[in-house]
Amino acid sequence: MINKIVRDMAEAMAGVADGSTVLVGGFGAAGQPDDLIEGLIEQGAKDLTIVANNAGTGRTGLARLMELGRVRKIICSFPRSVGSVVFEELYKAGRLELEIVPQGTLAERMRAAGAGVPAFFTPTAAGTKLGQGKEEREFNGRPHVMELALPGDVALVEAWEADRWGNLTFRRSGRNFNPVMAMAAKLTIVQAEKIVELGAIEGERVVTPGIFVSRVLNVKRGAPWGETAAA
Repeated sequence: MINKIVRDMAEAMAGVADGSTVLVGGFGAAGQPDDLIEGLIEQGAKDLTIVANNAGTGRTGLARLMELGRVRKIICSFPRSVGSVVFEELYKAGRLELEIVPQGTLAERMRAAGAGVPAFFTPTAAGTKLGQGKEEREFNGRPHVMELALPGDVALVEAWEADRWGNLTFRRSGRNFNPVMAMAAKLTIVQAEKIVELGAIEGERVVTPGIFVSRVLNVKRGAPWGETAAA
């Protein structure tokens, strides 16, 4: 019987190795798997490459993971934002590598990894510093640069619903990067607000099929995710 639901955080984080590339879902705080990030901190893996939309804020969650010296490199679209104090401190001190990727390109690089596409061409970044050193071709009279797929060793994903096969739905803006990250990693770990019976998620509503999911941990975050919030 297939059952990807794990009992606790320790089981969810088992086997995450030093040096892993970890894809972290979310768009800022929306859809960010905060509990799994805390679990990764407790698990202790280090020398990580983090792929995320931004570089964290304040001194909690992703920022705390970096402040503890567990992150060697971050690949993101928005390293500087309000409250990104830890990133700025570490980067200025030369203790953190940075690769900036335009947001749409970042999503497509992970989608390509999940779809088995090794590389693709995009006009984004052509003629800019972000395109320097990359193969360039012209399509329909417009320069494009080649971008490589971006797979992960681990993906940390927040979902709204999950069943024991790992089929997932997402809620509103929580969908953001989570589905493409779920399909791009060797080990996809999900925190889900609701665990439902097989068949409760109609096939047409499944956003991420269970084939892309390794483990599911039930995490009830409460408001604004609680049952009283509008679904």
